[in-house]
Amino acid sequence: MTQTGGCLCGKVRYSLNADPLMCVVCHCKNCQRQAGSALSIIVGVHESALEIEGEVKTYNDTGDSGATVRRQFCDTCGSPVFTRLESANGLMFIKAGTLDDTSSLEPTIQCYTKSKQQWFELAGIPGFETVPEGL
Repeated sequence: MTQTGGCLCGKVRYSLNADPLMCVVCHCKNCQRQAGSALSIIVGVHESALEIEGEVKTYNDTGDSGATVRRQFCDTCGSPVFTRLESANGLMFIKAGTLDDTSSLEPTIQCYTKSKQQWFELAGIPGFETVPEGL
């Protein structure tokens, strides 16, 4: 099933030609800052399954491990769209809110619960202080 999405202004559009591998809630401070919210919901996909139209701007961030986290956004409207990790072997993440249809999304794990907002709870979704082994 093909899924589509894009930024707020429509300059960046994408098509995902495979089912997402995972849906994750990330509570890390940098995702909070980028999202301007208490958390970020991201969808893991194989980079080869994604077709992108339009150009994204990249901000190179640094993760806890010291690896580069490439945060990609539309340079016109500022919408965060993709996150690419230096050592992810072809795995990348789409910011879930940029999907045209989010009705089938169900997060299965929470990462960086050590920096989760104390007033926020997601019952029934396993949480990890940082990134679980194998992700």
